[in-house]
Amino acid sequence: MPAPSNPFKARLRAGDAQIGLWMGLANAYTAEICAGAGFDWLVIDGEHAPNDLQRMVGQLQALAAHPVAPVVRAPIGETWILKQLLDIGAQTVLVPMVESAAQAAELVQAVRYPPHGKRGVGAALARSSAFNRIGDYLTTADAEICLIVQVESQKALEALPEIAAVEGVDAVFIGPADLAADMGYLGNPGAPAVKQAVRDAIASITACGKPAGLLTADQAFARECLSLGASFVAVGTDVTLFSSATSTLAKAFFDRPAEQAGASGGY
Repeated sequence: MPAPSNPFKARLRAGDAQIGLWMGLANAYTAEICAGAGFDWLVIDGEHAPNDLQRMVGQLQALAAHPVAPVVRAPIGETWILKQLLDIGAQTVLVPMVESAAQAAELVQAVRYPPHGKRGVGAALARSSAFNRIGDYLTTADAEICLIVQVESQKALEALPEIAAVEGVDAVFIGPADLAADMGYLGNPGAPAVKQAVRDAIASITACGKPAGLLTADQAFARECLSLGASFVAVGTDVTLFSSATSTLAKAFFDRPAEQAGASGGY
């Protein structure tokens, strides 16, 4: 029996547009709620969310019952952590702060088994192989792993054609927040110069024949990027949605004129 197919990777190759949501609440219960919302893919964020391997396993298990593709963002592009993420069942990994073709090539090695890479062979202990119940896992896993590299600096954009050309890099993801900071627009990824850099990056990535993706809560810009050829776009985060909804609800009840508040009679 071969390794499970990776529908996210298959859809990238087919050129299908996929809409996603970023998850930073680090909780299997909220991940399950997000999984039922109807998104194509969900990110389990290991870089900025308070996630550890156990929390990530719980979220992967919660998503497994739903037709949604999990994407796990590593905290850093190191072989040891990528090995662990793959072993707990991540088939699509997103690696932040990639700035050169050499770094991208090292990541390709990290997610493949020898002789094509240097992923550690521990599948007998791993969730990824159904705990050694997938007999052909070791010989079929590489084909289903999807490696996404994240470019989020001016240095990375300068090297973008070389990064995208690395064999084994399945897609390139643009990080507008860090890119904005590197360009001198800290906290303002919507600055015109940053948006133009994102547009140019999408053009460069797609010209290399690779799928381009990004995260933006600006719905108009998300739609524009899709029209420009971006094929996987995350359009918000669970943290921001929850924060905004709770603040809006509180504001509706506390920001009332005094006479209205007094006339309610309490609860």
